Amino acid sequence: MSSRADLTEVAHRPWGLPQSPWSLRMVWRDLAFLHWPVSPAVLRPTLPGGIELDLYGGSAWLGVVPFVMRDVAPRAVPAMPWLSAFPEINLRTYVRVGDHAGVWFYSLDVPRRMAVWIARKLFYLPYYRASMEVRVEGSEVGYRSHRTHGGAAGARFAGRYRPAGDEFRAARGSLEEWLTERYALFSCQGRDVFRGDIHHAPWPLQQGEVELEENDMVSQVGLRALEGDPHVLFAKHLDVVAWGLRRVRGPGVRRSPSS
Repeated sequence: MSSRADLTEVAHRPWGLPQSPWSLRMVWRDLAFLHWPVSPAVLRPTLPGGIELDLYGGSAWLGVVPFVMRDVAPRAVPAMPWLSAFPEINLRTYVRVGDHAGVWFYSLDVPRRMAVWIARKLFYLPYYRASMEVRVEGSEVGYRSHRTHGGAAGARFAGRYRPAGDEFRAARGSLEEWLTERYALFSCQGRDVFRGDIHHAPWPLQQGEVELEENDMVSQVGLRALEGDPHVLFAKHLDVVAWGLRRVRGPGVRRSPSS
């Protein structure tokens, strides 16, 4: 089974596509980017060695991103109803490793036990089990998540969000582009740092609105609360492909301009 992500549209990417075939496809739907500026001094101690904060306007940014995953499956494998569709909410910031910028995840909550196990095993990502509910009524998304993972720090989210404007592509150099056009994630295992590349078309963004009922996603990084209203963006649908991890820092890794 092929992906609908267009591998010929690459001019928007900050670096070229990996030379190997992609290994995983997915669709992201009904997504909200909720972002708050945070002092870099607050987040730097939360990152492992070899991972540097990426800043915009002198600020680090924390993002709470709720959405729904569809058609999640390896290359040439049909979607499986019990595994390929589920909601996800993540807490993230933005980082650099060498010449590459990407996403650092503090947590990713999903209701699928198998998805948690696979992501932790193959991508070294901090996935957690959660009880989640998503209701879409017209253009509005009602979203609730309550972490249930044994031994993990608590995390809750509840709110409603919706688009509030026409679709657009983020302008080069804008905050909207900086927050969303990220084509790698980073993770760690021991002293090793890994990069996982992804590809998709430029984000079809809309300005958004949100009404937060509960947002206890940040206590896990030592914050009691996020101050002020978030910067809100909405996206209805995006086709994505991903590659397996590549070790980019650690014993024996050689640096090169294309790494």
